[in-house]
Amino acid sequence: MSHKQAPKHRNPLDLADIDDALSSEEKAIRSSVRSLLADQVDPYIGEWFEKGELPNVRELARSFGEMGLLGMHLEGYGCAGMSAVDYGLACLELEASDSGIRSLVSVQGSLAMFGIWRWGSEEHKQQWLPAMAAGEAIGCFGLTEPDHGSDPGNMRTFAKKDGTDWVLNGRKMWITNSPIADVAVVWAQTEEGAESGSNGIRGFCVPTDTPGFSAPEIHHKGSLRASITGEIVLDDVRLPADAAFPEVRGLKGPLSCLNEARYGILWGSMGAARTAYSTALDYAGQREQFGRPISGFQLTQAKLANMVVEISLGTLLALHLGRRKDAVGLRPEQVSIGKLNNVTKAIEICRSARTILGGNGISYEFPIMRHMTNLESVLTYEGTPEMHTLMIGQAVTGQAAFR
Repeated sequence: MSHKQAPKHRNPLDLADIDDALSSEEKAIRSSVRSLLADQVDPYIGEWFEKGELPNVRELARSFGEMGLLGMHLEGYGCAGMSAVDYGLACLELEASDSGIRSLVSVQGSLAMFGIWRWGSEEHKQQWLPAMAAGEAIGCFGLTEPDHGSDPGNMRTFAKKDGTDWVLNGRKMWITNSPIADVAVVWAQTEEGAESGSNGIRGFCVPTDTPGFSAPEIHHKGSLRASITGEIVLDDVRLPADAAFPEVRGLKGPLSCLNEARYGILWGSMGAARTAYSTALDYAGQREQFGRPISGFQLTQAKLANMVVEISLGTLLALHLGRRKDAVGLRPEQVSIGKLNNVTKAIEICRSARTILGGNGISYEFPIMRHMTNLESVLTYEGTPEMHTLMIGQAVTGQAAFR
């Protein structure tokens, strides 16, 4: 039986010493990402959010590309080829700054780039991935439609053969990066499904300068304001035959991309939670009421203790799933466990942290309200909590309850 004395050093942001489970290389990657964000994002993100803009986005993308953050977990074609844990730690730091910044990186790398890397032709990969990895080209991912969010199998966007060409018509909604994108990965129904009675969804690599393609920006958002969001409108967009992804059919293609993005979210949400918790912890130590700091009162300590417990549990879950993804891969329900738990807990942490700041908690002088409103979007994109609950329920019971 071991009777070793635990080290006396304690870090209130990592009370469980989860850092001890990380390698020196993983810590170095995390530190590099944090330094970049501290220099290029953190001093400005509050103003960007309040104004509802993300200026110099291409300059920021190039900086991320130089660090290897774009498609960092992919191999070849100029991608960094780092581990799933490396990518997860980067997402945590990105979202500790802002969910919109993490969305820029994860839509680029886990949706658009992964879609091309996993399902595109060799020509698609050679044409787009090196430029996207460098941040010289921006991608977006067109799946969600105005009337079909959680039910993508019934999408109305349609790709019809005309000779050897494809002609696409339809509309996608809530598409991160679409107004500034150079290439869009678009999923559409085809005649293959209509003829066979099966799901004939196919993916297409669509240069955004193709005639008939437009991407009007969505304004008046109350969340993810430091993120560029738009529609995709396809009006007789004519593409050559080789624009279609050659092999994948049905929902397997887009859902595989969504699982990549969801993995980044389950890490990233813990970054937003950490920022809210650390802000509340600092504030509680400085704010005095009844003659002493409010951190000395039991109810405040209970809130802070609950926050650090949930952050510890959520980060451990993310690390476990990351190690498993690197070793053997993840099943969809395992990603759902992480996304459902970590995002809902992060929102609870932000709300509790806000109460410690009282009225100051709603001020944009502090980051908590910004993170709280951002997480309301993160909660429902890449799968609503209801859908993730049902995915877990199906895995547990063997019964599908989606319809």
